[in-house]
Amino acid sequence: MSETNKEKTVISTSVAENMELFHKILRVDQNFDVVYRTMKIGGRQACFYFVDGFVKDEVLQRIIQYMCGIGEKDFPKEAHEFSKKCLPYGEIGILRDVDEIITQLLMGITCFFVDGYDAALTIDCRTYPARSVSEPGKEKVLRGSRDGFVETLIFNTAMIRRRIRDPRLTVEITQAGKSSRTDIAICYMDGRVDTELLDRIKKRIENLKVDALTMNQESLAECIFPYKWYNPFPKFKYSERPDTAAAQLLEGNIIILVDTSPAAMILPSSVFDIIEEADDFYFPPLTGTYLRLSRMTISLLGVILTPIWLLLMQNPEWIPESFQFLAIKDAVNIPLIWQLLILEFSIDGLRLAALNTPSMLTTPLSVIAALVVGEFAANSGWFNSETMLYMAFVALSNYTQSSFELGYALKFMRLQLLILTSVFNLWGFIAGMVIFVLSILTNKTIAGKSYIYPILPFSLRELKRRFFRARLTPEER
Repeated sequence: MSETNKEKTVISTSVAENMELFHKILRVDQNFDVVYRTMKIGGRQACFYFVDGFVKDEVLQRIIQYMCGIGEKDFPKEAHEFSKKCLPYGEIGILRDVDEIITQLLMGITCFFVDGYDAALTIDCRTYPARSVSEPGKEKVLRGSRDGFVETLIFNTAMIRRRIRDPRLTVEITQAGKSSRTDIAICYMDGRVDTELLDRIKKRIENLKVDALTMNQESLAECIFPYKWYNPFPKFKYSERPDTAAAQLLEGNIIILVDTSPAAMILPSSVFDIIEEADDFYFPPLTGTYLRLSRMTISLLGVILTPIWLLLMQNPEWIPESFQFLAIKDAVNIPLIWQLLILEFSIDGLRLAALNTPSMLTTPLSVIAALVVGEFAANSGWFNSETMLYMAFVALSNYTQSSFELGYALKFMRLQLLILTSVFNLWGFIAGMVIFVLSILTNKTIAGKSYIYPILPFSLRELKRRFFRARLTPEER
């Protein structure tokens, strides 16, 4: 509301004048949930303002009861002295700027005015509606902690603080959005973070000219890093796991938490950071390495399997004698490329249907969809059984890693591979693979570094660490 080039409006020493101003700004007569309460404190007029539903009633009641016992002789002359002697609570503030008071009030903080003080005293006894801490639905682990971020910012920072008890852990708060004034927490480890990148991100957030962060972190990501739309590979890693966020902080990365969002934005992030998951570290090195390599291999096969099969079906003479079982045995009523494309969109349709289906109907509808799209679709002649088999593998490969953004990036690469292979045969497949490789090679992290480091630039030591789950050194434990 207030800008650097706009003169700040300060409050008056008269409670009546302040009430007239705040009644007009807050439209108390129209907003039923904006509550004000007038009373006498030490013989002076006082007025409380708060938002109903954001205040701990029992805490506010005890504070008011205590202040009602203050006599005129004991009444301090200054607001600062009043906050020290007459407010038996921990989180107290003193504000004079009207815009800042309005912002704090709408965030849930209680503000009150007392005759003779040219400042508003704030009491942070707010509480937000919040769901219980539970395991994230997308980033489940076989072993490890079962807590996950929620939509309340202070709960999320507390879960990180619980894991990192180091005074160098810094959590800075800022706001963005002219109307929403959304709280944004920037978390980093002092002494480990890239200070140049940190300063750049802070400046970009401070200079945001948006009305509201309607889509939380996605709106913020698009504002601070407007990357090219035609390269679908994600620049950020999102995680709903506090243990993952804490581990990234200790590695020197930056964590951005947005109020009302249950996910942490991790940056900078390379493709190897996005593929990496918590399960890799909750098991012994051998098991963790197997899980990681399996995930990478299946994700890559999910991109190239159907294009390679389509290429072989277009050129059956290339199929070796021992692999003749790959050839389609039944009649092909619909061209293979159209079968593959229809199934690609059908899989997304089933996913969206499952997302919007009431929980009590999810299981029966999933069974019906599997029967209809599976056996009946093949028997009707629309699809060949081989096409269904390979697309089933592709559908499963999408769920081997937790990043939706990376999953759809790989899907788009697969679609362009299929179309180019269908139209231009071998040369189309080669062109599609070149586009796939260039899309990764030319991509950069938000720090401006290589997206596929340590492959480019090459670092053997870091490459081993990325591909193989090594035993932690005493310094890393």
